[in-house]
Amino acid sequence: MLLSNRLNSIKPSPSIAANALVVELRKQGRDIVNFTIGEPDLATPDHIVQAAVEAMQNGDTHYTAAAGTVEVRRAIAEKLQRDNQLSYGIDEIVVGVGGKHIIYHAFAATLNAGDEVVVHSPYWVSYPDIATLNEATPVIIDGDESNGFKLRPEDLARAITPKTKWVVLNTPNNPTGAVYTEQELSGLAEVLRLHPHVLILSDEIYEHFVFGKRRHLSLLNVAPDLKDQTLVLNGVSKGYAMTGWRLGFGAGPKALIAGIVKLISQTTTCPTSISQAAAVAAFAGDQAPVEKMRDIYAARRQLMMDLLGEIPELSCAAPKGAFYVFPNVSGLFGKRKPDGEKIQSDDDVVNYLLNEVGVATVSGTAYGMSPYIRLSFATNSDQISEGLRRIKDAIERLR
Repeated sequence: MLLSNRLNSIKPSPSIAANALVVELRKQGRDIVNFTIGEPDLATPDHIVQAAVEAMQNGDTHYTAAAGTVEVRRAIAEKLQRDNQLSYGIDEIVVGVGGKHIIYHAFAATLNAGDEVVVHSPYWVSYPDIATLNEATPVIIDGDESNGFKLRPEDLARAITPKTKWVVLNTPNNPTGAVYTEQELSGLAEVLRLHPHVLILSDEIYEHFVFGKRRHLSLLNVAPDLKDQTLVLNGVSKGYAMTGWRLGFGAGPKALIAGIVKLISQTTTCPTSISQAAAVAAFAGDQAPVEKMRDIYAARRQLMMDLLGEIPELSCAAPKGAFYVFPNVSGLFGKRKPDGEKIQSDDDVVNYLLNEVGVATVSGTAYGMSPYIRLSFATNSDQISEGLRRIKDAIERLR
């Protein structure tokens, strides 16, 4: 067999695969409204682009330290203090080729065969597979729509065993947009304090996009005593519209950071020098563009919720953060498509919307929970209006 058992144990990222299908269908001439990808359609702010241009013009095009340049780690430390009231030294920060890169290396640096990684569903698609690739067992806690898809302390307590190495917490959440309150984080912290052998991945990549009167809180804001167990994950992809720049970071205990740096030195060597220079401008520079992006996403969120509200067969709570909606599609089950085939799952809904009206979505199954689909509103208002018009039309064709 050419490929390893380890590689054969996982599938390609469902959201990336769905977006790749959109690209292929568009090449074939299909008119597709794409709600699959969690990628801002907005441009990287000008001052960040200019910082990259200046770095290249000044010859800043060579290897850097494996952990990242001193300048970018210092900018991240200042950002964490300014935005999150968290204090880190530059030797407690590592910069990688995107947030996923940091997660992979954090798991690779710590997991042994038979270890367990606790993940709450609905989850970002890559958490369980990255654990599996590192010979650990993902332990999935099923979420519940009735409480906003949030992890409850009693469920967490039941899931942790002596084999647990990591617990993954994602707020604001992908795919549901759930945002944890101070009280909810405090409840989880009470459980985690009882298990000092457990590491905590606090994925805060969507921190800048919280809507209404809510605000983003890190677990460490309410439980600073858990700092020695926690890796805070963030980056520039979402908040600064820099997905293609590929730069994320982790902030955590020195020993864990050193382990991640060791692996990076043997894999990617370092993040690109140019992206690091741009990230300095992102973290340390003008934050007004981030506020503007938040306002744009808030308007798009409202538009998508208004249009979903016109489709009685779908139910959806308004997301508190990120840029996704996660509607329940069980109201479509049992209905028949124009060709007579019955819809029986969220995968069937996704395929029907794509084939019937050219709207691309991702099934809840990809995120560990049915019967839902995920729609991204990181696209322009015209596309949102057109896509929801098509979805409504497709549902009206069902019998």
